[in-house]
Amino acid sequence: QVQLVESGGGLVQPGGSLRLSCAASGRIISANAMGWYRQAPGKQRELVATITSGGSTNYADSVKERFTISRDNAKNTVYLQLNSLKPEDTAVYYCYGRITTGFFRERDYWGQGTQVTVSS
Repeated sequence: QVQLVESGGGLVQPGGSLRLSCAASGRIISANAMGWYRQAPGKQRELVATITSGGSTNYADSVKERFTISRDNAKNTVYLQLNSLKPEDTAVYYCYGRITTGFFRERDYWGQGTQVTVSS
């Protein structure tokens, strides 16, 4: 019905940058909110950043000064710019979307996750 396809993860040195992308496809009426969560080994999944269709954003305090979320409503795509990366940013990053489908139902969708590893 709806799939979230992620790209951009990988290995980067401390202080480096990455840009994650996630495109939602399917019978989408509207992507009411999209964003990113992450889960490090042995830790709970946590919110990184979200953005509504109107452009309102929400960030975790730990990334607020370093990461930037944006979206392209026409393409149902969300981006996350990760700057000044630290080893503690190492995690699987999951794309999230609260989406109304062609069946006129709203539900939450998740991507499969993309690995971000910050190491020298």
